[in-house]
Amino acid sequence: MIYIKNANKIYPNGLHAVKNVNLHISKGDIFGIIGLSGAGKSSLIRLLNRLEEPTSGEIIIDGVNIVSLGKQELLEKRKKIGMIFQHFNLLSSRTVGENIAFALEIANWNKKDIDKRVDELLELVELSEKKNSYPSQLSGGQKQRVAIARALANNPEILLSDEATSALDPKTTKSILELIKNIQKKLGLTVVMITHQMEVIRDICNKVAVMANGEIVETGGVHHIFSAPQADITKELISNLPNDNQTTVELVKREGKSIIKLKFLGSIAEEPILSKAIKKFDIDFSIIGGSIENLSTMQVGHLFIELSGHLDEQKDAINWFKEEGVFVEVIYDGI
Repeated sequence: MIYIKNANKIYPNGLHAVKNVNLHISKGDIFGIIGLSGAGKSSLIRLLNRLEEPTSGEIIIDGVNIVSLGKQELLEKRKKIGMIFQHFNLLSSRTVGENIAFALEIANWNKKDIDKRVDELLELVELSEKKNSYPSQLSGGQKQRVAIARALANNPEILLSDEATSALDPKTTKSILELIKNIQKKLGLTVVMITHQMEVIRDICNKVAVMANGEIVETGGVHHIFSAPQADITKELISNLPNDNQTTVELVKREGKSIIKLKFLGSIAEEPILSKAIKKFDIDFSIIGGSIENLSTMQVGHLFIELSGHLDEQKDAINWFKEEGVFVEVIYDGI
């Protein structure tokens, strides 16, 4: 669907915002791109519809390198790429209905079809009763719903979201994410989401790329990234994530007793792994605490365990867990 090949963006002031980025986004993905402020995320997403021109590289969408398109061809391609922004970008002098109609007027739809399409879109974003209201009369969440409706006006195949929930409170953010998820499923969209909020990645995305200093430092399925993050920035972002289900674990390090953290993905969580280990090894397993994390793609379980017994046997048990497909982090090696 979308291939980004060796993409670079260097601004006139010398800022190298996007550095040799390579990404593949499949049709139907809700693909998150996360990083701290200044990581290059917004510059990258704006290359996908050429709101920013790449300094070098290719942006291939449905087999077409859009970097090589002329002005008219690019305008036609953009009709199939909707975009929503942090600050909504609504026209204050136009009503909700007129804001949505604006995108259709630019695309030269006839008046009769525009009215019908506006009503369809307002129903889709659950805002039909606000058709004749002005942006100043709407809440932040309602404004973003209007922006989403406008972005979908020309039946796009791709929806780009540039920090679309950053200006919203947590409750409203959840409702907007749920709306985007439902629309993606209903219309078969490919969604690319820029965010600095790990909660957004957890709640809606199936794949994620982590950016730092203009580069992609890690990419993969959300459940794999959450379970076994590799890059330091990824670990930092995940560690700052609030988790309502998280159990506070008091870790007391005692000589001769290893402490490990087991992470269970999907179907593995349903298997009696701990029971098998107790029967297999002549050591004691004490559960210290644990939690379950609900990702958009699956559940991830975390279990803290203290091992007591011969240290070599403890090491054998740790290796066995890994062989069984369980992610293992050694918190304390007992020495």
